[in-house]
Amino acid sequence: MIEVQALSKRFGGVPAVDGVSFTVAAGEVFGLLGPNGAGKTTTLRVLATLLAPDGGSARVAGHDVTQEAEAVRRVIGVVNGGMGLYDRLTGREILHYFGRLYDMRAADIDRRILELDALLGLGDALAKRAGTFSTGMKQKVVIARAVLHDPPVIFFDEVTSGLDVMARRAVLDVVRAYPSEARAVVYSTHVMSEVEELCDRAAVLYRGRLVAEGTVAALVEQGGESNLERSFFRLVERSGLAEREAEAVPA
Repeated sequence: MIEVQALSKRFGGVPAVDGVSFTVAAGEVFGLLGPNGAGKTTTLRVLATLLAPDGGSARVAGHDVTQEAEAVRRVIGVVNGGMGLYDRLTGREILHYFGRLYDMRAADIDRRILELDALLGLGDALAKRAGTFSTGMKQKVVIARAVLHDPPVIFFDEVTSGLDVMARRAVLDVVRAYPSEARAVVYSTHVMSEVEELCDRAAVLYRGRLVAEGTVAALVEQGGESNLERSFFRLVERSGLAEREAEAVPA
């Protein structure tokens, strides 16, 4: 579903993504794990055609992100923690508006809203204006909007930040349930427990570099520690990138 080869992106000469390669198969939740500034969001923005890469290549559901950007946008959904909604519209009106942008018929939009209500528990959000939503309610509608057209690939970028325990659980349940023989998820986070719960495989990113990749069990084994968090630090330490970062900080 996704093929990334030697992907690079720089800002002002500083590499945000530096030669990253990975693949994601249908049926998978693939994690991008790393701290703030690791290159996770930049990688997803390139895959979503919001940024042009400076080097390398990427294909999403068979489409090249630079040569077939419009085709890529039709087969993806994107969810992050900072996406806004139109405050004066109800949840149902928002979903109908975006459904029409994807050339969906009104009847198909209504059918899909029923499915997403059952999955996400949209409830009152469908009838209320978005300006009155709680944070959790907003995130549920943002997710419903992203998957309304049933895209084969969906990107989740730090989606649980600021959510209460109930809203967070609803989001994680959607992520885990979404992959199928024709669908895949890329899940970006710095929260180790979310990777352990959700991800079939994950890539550890640090300072724009891919430090390690594999199943959670394989990453723990590579790190030689008892859990993912300890192994994450050990893998970064072995890469030498943390030492270079420390040397770059003025005394």
